[in-house]
Amino acid sequence: MNLDELINVSFNPANTVLSILLILSVVYWILTMVTGVGDYDIDFDTDIDADFDAPDGMVEVPQDPSSFIQFLKFLNLDIIPITFFLTLVLLFTWLINVNISYYIPLPYWMYFITIVPAFTVSLFFTKYISMPLKPIFKEINHKGEIAYDYLGRVGILKSSIENDKLGMLEIIINKDPIKLLVKSKDGSLLKEGEKVQIVNENPDKKFYFVEKSYEI
Repeated sequence: MNLDELINVSFNPANTVLSILLILSVVYWILTMVTGVGDYDIDFDTDIDADFDAPDGMVEVPQDPSSFIQFLKFLNLDIIPITFFLTLVLLFTWLINVNISYYIPLPYWMYFITIVPAFTVSLFFTKYISMPLKPIFKEINHKGEIAYDYLGRVGILKSSIENDKLGMLEIIINKDPIKLLVKSKDGSLLKEGEKVQIVNENPDKKFYFVEKSYEI
C-alpha cells in the first residue's frame, strides 16, 4: 500500500470519521504536551458514585461496583488514564479497518459494520498492550506528574462537597496546580472556594479526605 492508496482508503466513507478522530487525537496530545491544554476543571457538583477523576483520569471503583465498572477495571482503566487508553483504541481500530478496507473487497456500507468488531478487538488488544504500563501509571497521577505526599497540604475547593459527594481540590506544589478528588472527612458541608486541608487518604488511594482549614 503506497501513500496515495493509504490516503484514499483512510478517507473512504467508512474510515473518514476514524481518520478525523485520530488526527484530532494527535493534535490533542501535541497541544497537551506543548501547552498543557489538557488540564481542565471538572464540575463535581452533581453526585458521582463511580466516575472519573478528570478527562485524563482513571475510573473510580466503588466498594460494590456495577458490571460496567468491573468491565472498565478489567480494561485497566482504574490505573491507565482514559484518554491515553482511548487514543490507543482509536489507533488500533483505524489500523484494522483501513487494512480490512484495502485487502478485503466489500461494498462500502460493509466497512461501516467492520468498525464494530475492529473496535472490540482493539479494546482487548489495548488492554494487554497497556498492561506493562500499569506500574508506571501507579506511580504518577493523571497529568503525568510524580506522586507527592499530599497529607497535610492545604488547597482550594473547586466544588462544594457534603456527605459522600466527591469534589475537586486544587493545591499548588512548586508553582504547579494539581487537582485531586476529595471527600468531606465528617460529611459536613464544605463550599466551593473554601480553603481545606487534606487529613487522610482513601485506602484505595482514589481520593482524599479533607476538613476546613483555618490556616491564614
